[in-house]
Amino acid sequence: MTAKQYKIGIDVGGTNTDVVILDENNKVLASTKSATTSDVQEGIFNGIQTVLEQSRVDRSQIAYVSLGTTHATNAIIRRKLLSKVAVVRICLPAGKGVPPLMNWQADLVEAMGAEPYMIHGGFEYDGRPLAGKELDRDECMAVLEKMKASGIESIAVCSIFSPVNGKHEQQFAEYAREVFGEQIAVTVSAEIGSLSLIERENSTILNASVVGVALRAANGLTEALARFGIHCKVFFAQNDGTLMALDYAIRYPILTIGSGPTNSLRGAAYLSGLKDCIVADIGGTSTDVGIMVNGFPRQSAVAVEVGGVLTNFRMPDLISIGLGGGSIVTAREDGTIQIGPDSVGYEITKRALSFGGDTLTATDIAIAAGIATIDSPHCDAARLSHLDPEFVRRAMDEIVQMVAGACDRIKTSTDPLPVVLVGGGSILMPQRVEGLGEIIRPNNFGCANAIGSATADASGEIDALWGLESMTREEAMKQAREQAIQKAIEMGADPESTEIVDMELVPLTYLPGNVVRIKVKAAGPLRFGVNEHCVSP
Repeated sequence: MTAKQYKIGIDVGGTNTDVVILDENNKVLASTKSATTSDVQEGIFNGIQTVLEQSRVDRSQIAYVSLGTTHATNAIIRRKLLSKVAVVRICLPAGKGVPPLMNWQADLVEAMGAEPYMIHGGFEYDGRPLAGKELDRDECMAVLEKMKASGIESIAVCSIFSPVNGKHEQQFAEYAREVFGEQIAVTVSAEIGSLSLIERENSTILNASVVGVALRAANGLTEALARFGIHCKVFFAQNDGTLMALDYAIRYPILTIGSGPTNSLRGAAYLSGLKDCIVADIGGTSTDVGIMVNGFPRQSAVAVEVGGVLTNFRMPDLISIGLGGGSIVTAREDGTIQIGPDSVGYEITKRALSFGGDTLTATDIAIAAGIATIDSPHCDAARLSHLDPEFVRRAMDEIVQMVAGACDRIKTSTDPLPVVLVGGGSILMPQRVEGLGEIIRPNNFGCANAIGSATADASGEIDALWGLESMTREEAMKQAREQAIQKAIEMGADPESTEIVDMELVPLTYLPGNVVRIKVKAAGPLRFGVNEHCVSP
């Protein structure tokens, strides 16, 4: 049987939806960029149809489809389509000082109908139980019956120090399935966030609220593929620049938040052939600047807010600025020039001066300065001839300085790094900028995000505490490596090719006993020699 050789990458952004189809050598056979519609899935369907018509590939030879989506992000920000969530903190007799959902915005709590519960259990930093080795079954069942009576659709479970010992979280999840049935969505915090109870609990609650959203998105995509006659594996892009299998994405959709910028970072690294570089993804409305280290996006070291909620799941280290191809350019009363953050977005072909509109945009400035050219019969540089050359020069200087400043701030050393420009708005930048390293604008730069989604590996990550009183440091590191590799395999990585790509060990001298924190990340190419499946409602 001939090995499947094609793959489709999809990235849904706030302005555009990009779709590409690649061959076995990751050569772009067809690509399309269309405005993101209010019905996100319609834009995805149209994009797939376009690249299939352009490429004329044998649809039976498509190996997989990977999607970077904003479904979960939009649901949280817009407070719509969220599941009714029960929040269970396993902590008593401790952990009562700051109750669940503290400092959450009232409209978000109301949108998910969140109900908090606290029960006895949890562990100390060294694995000693707070209340008992096992949960009180009667206490758990009483809480679960209350949840069932109130119509709970999804459950978030968070136990004190569950990254050290997640037994109580798993035990409560088993009880929940006894009461609700196997169909109930249960999110356990040990598999979502790292250390820090409140932020990990917040991440778990948000995940539980969007499980239903992820299931609908997954079903919509797989049903669309079936209508196109495509029967293949489906992967979702994660916010660390790797992919996860469909069933895992449905369980942990919170990991898709922030996947758009990481798709661009990975796509830029692939297109440029660089493992260490700065990436500036300039879109229609905003610019995201990140940095690649050894082929993966550098992760943020600080807690990240999502929809006004402080979380601690992994997110790329990014600097975002309000500059894009559609950014509106205006002259202030004091003579300075304002660029963005307001933008015409996907309406640039109607509203920009060069397209016959009445709004001066950053793209117009780049065209007037001779930096950019647009091959479109609707775009005419002559419409910009009335602009004052001095004003154009100053505006162009401001555009360059905004991007260069963000690139400089993302660096952690003075060593020069090449800057890879991607995104449709990257035409705003000249080929040389004083103070920046080598500027690279690779082929297919306009669809780097979708290419990043299509070419990414699968990964697994472990972040936990290990007590060295009963084992050696080498034994702890060995266990951590094995767990990370196993997690990557569960995400869809090929067991034969999965390897450790990053490892960090930090002694925690402020804790009694010999305790270390070990963070390990494993990654590997996707495997296809398994039964392909689609989800059902």
